[in-house]
Amino acid sequence: MAKEKKGVRLEHISKIYQDPKTKKEFYAVKDTTLDIEPGTFVTLLGPSGCGKTTTLRMIAGFESPDEGEIYLGGEPINELTPNKRDTAMVFQSYALLPHYNVFDNVAYGLKIRKLPKSEIKQKVTDILRLVELEGMESRMTNQLSGGQQQRVALARALVLEPGVLLFDEPLSNLDAKLRVSMRTEIRKIQQKVGITAIYVTHDQSEAMSLSDKIIIMSKGKVEQIGTPREVYYRPSSRFVADFIGEANFLDAKVKEARGEKALIEVNGEEMEVNNYIGRKPGEEACLVLRPEAVLLADKGQLPCEVTLSTFMGAYQYYQVKAGEVTVQITDYNPVNKKIYETGEKAFLDFDTDGVYIL
Repeated sequence: MAKEKKGVRLEHISKIYQDPKTKKEFYAVKDTTLDIEPGTFVTLLGPSGCGKTTTLRMIAGFESPDEGEIYLGGEPINELTPNKRDTAMVFQSYALLPHYNVFDNVAYGLKIRKLPKSEIKQKVTDILRLVELEGMESRMTNQLSGGQQQRVALARALVLEPGVLLFDEPLSNLDAKLRVSMRTEIRKIQQKVGITAIYVTHDQSEAMSLSDKIIIMSKGKVEQIGTPREVYYRPSSRFVADFIGEANFLDAKVKEARGEKALIEVNGEEMEVNNYIGRKPGEEACLVLRPEAVLLADKGQLPCEVTLSTFMGAYQYYQVKAGEVTVQITDYNPVNKKIYETGEKAFLDFDTDGVYIL
């Protein structure tokens, strides 16, 4: 559908705002450099105020960077207005025209471009088929469900055949179940069309399910860029580990360094772990332990006491005390496993390949 797959490059982009109360200036985005490859689905992920939406709006042209340059398909676009950029935006609010039916909503941008009526009809028909809204051309938007309205918004952006498709938290107004199905549809359509997509969300499960690459932001800066697997299993910082999924953090001390392995001490117990990133012997470190990567057992690496044991259907949820730290555990498919009750003594048992040292 896209005429050309275009990449996006940001070179040392910054955006400065003024605090309305203190009148002091602050960086909403600071010295950010990104290289988004053509045809990929990239998500800007982070908490509120991290700069992800500001970054997206600068790419779209709704905000202008105070420093740096933005390139689209190799061409500088800082001076171009939004309508002159080869991009299209799918908004959080859908921004549909309530007095237009589905066909006219999707056709609106094509009519602005003064395309022939026959070409508009063909393009709109094709795109409605792609988003599975064929036969709904004459319906008014207030007669549609939230998911259908989202499809109309997506069709209206895609029909313009942009080089880059931008998404500003497009699923946040949908209920949880519909969000899951819609993100699957968005990913399928993006892959089918082959378009470059940049998606903003604060929902880490959305980012994981949609993305080729995730760009994690905090306080206006990029914390880490990587595939969903990379940022989940190899977080570059405690912030990333805590923001992507759930994580337990146990204080540790490095005893010996052995290449990519290390001997560490946690709660007085020594163990060898992999995924070691260069702390020196004697230095303090942090053991990152995912709740699903640890089990309770009669024997294991670290002694603990169960403080909470709850059956959740698909998994048994535990909270245990290991030394002074509370550790969360999700033990999946517990039907034929031993269930540890509150107050019982046990051990944390985990694969040392499945933990990470920060």
